[in-house]
Amino acid sequence: MLDKLANIEKKYLDLRDQMMDPEIISDTKKSIQLSKELSSLQEIYDLYQEYKKAHQQKKEAQEMIDTEQDSEMLEMAKEQLKESETIINDLDQKIKVALLPKDPNDDKNIFLEIRPAAGGDEAGLFAAELLKMYLGYAMKKWWKAEIVEEQLSDIGGIKFVMVKVSWNSVYSIMKFESGVHRVQRIPATESQGRVHTSTVTVAIMPEAEDIDFKIDPKEVEMDTYAASSSGGQNANKNQTWVRLRHLPTGLIVNIWDSKSQLQNKDKAWSVLKARLYQIELDKKTAETKSLRGDQIGNGDRSEKIRTYNYPQDRITDHRIHQSWSNLPVFMTWEIDDMINALVLENQTRLLQESMK
Repeated sequence: MLDKLANIEKKYLDLRDQMMDPEIISDTKKSIQLSKELSSLQEIYDLYQEYKKAHQQKKEAQEMIDTEQDSEMLEMAKEQLKESETIINDLDQKIKVALLPKDPNDDKNIFLEIRPAAGGDEAGLFAAELLKMYLGYAMKKWWKAEIVEEQLSDIGGIKFVMVKVSWNSVYSIMKFESGVHRVQRIPATESQGRVHTSTVTVAIMPEAEDIDFKIDPKEVEMDTYAASSSGGQNANKNQTWVRLRHLPTGLIVNIWDSKSQLQNKDKAWSVLKARLYQIELDKKTAETKSLRGDQIGNGDRSEKIRTYNYPQDRITDHRIHQSWSNLPVFMTWEIDDMINALVLENQTRLLQESMK
């Protein structure tokens, strides 16, 4: 482990020196790439500096114990030795976690997709509540969230929504939200007070960059339309509505929220690329399923991951078999405890796997 840490330290310092090179500073693309790489090493570098400092303090304390005659100084040295060993043990665990193989998509922005599944109008209404919860959580984290595609129902529910969420390492935090979210409650439309069960699917897709995934433009058909008002009449004579259709897969993306056709086109390509990239990731996941067996879930939108039980004021994550109360507060963006529990459980399983 020490050799690996020393190599990471050397790489970090090399990258830091490169970032000061005038040629790199003038090359925006290269500068951003190096900055991301440097940022990805920052945590391990900082932990290693603390680790070395703690070992040095332990060494000095031990030398004092071996040579000191004064009883008071000897007692101080023993306390320093004990404190240093505690710090080293704590850092050792943190470093092991930091050195775990990282998901290459962890640093990426995401596309959050929400669709009602079983339950009709009630599923659409709960989908709208999940959207509100995630948008509030993004605001709390100071992330940038932008709805890029949305279809609403007549009663205020959601038929489909796609949101782009941007900031540092959003995927690493949100990736465990993919799957089926089940809600059990009495719908507002239920006159006899019966509890209904509905489901909503959530997909978290990393934003694909050109170096991750490329699309052959010849395999994509693009159509443009004039945006329409709610009355059915053209609100914009310009062809701002963009529709992309990927011929090999049949995937279709419709974007119309911006007044600029160019902006809508860029958004549509970004969404299409993310969806196709996710398909490739799903294939790789299926091929290496045995290697991922100790991770929490597989991101499959058909996997039931969570139940929101309103009559019992309980929310349960089925992957880690943990429940929380105070559902109304949870739905007002306070989901950090659950997300942290999922991340910790996943790290624990990966550590156990790495020790086999």
